[in-house]
Amino acid sequence: MAVPKKKTSHQKQHQRRAHWKALSSNITRCAQCGSSKRPHSMCQECGYYRGRPAFRSEQIL
Repeated sequence: MAVPKKKTSHQKQHQRRAHWKALSSNITRCAQCGSSKRPHSMCQECGYYRGRPAFRSEQIL
């Protein structure tokens, strides 16, 4: 079993972890209303997803 000969210094640990970054999410335009939205999700403004209504509104009789 491989065992390190020396302890990894704090500086070396921080150098290695310096590349761990949180990526910003992409923003797309809604095809229906043109507002900005997250990809692969329903538009919060108009309620459409992939050109169709994402939910049915209840009809009042």
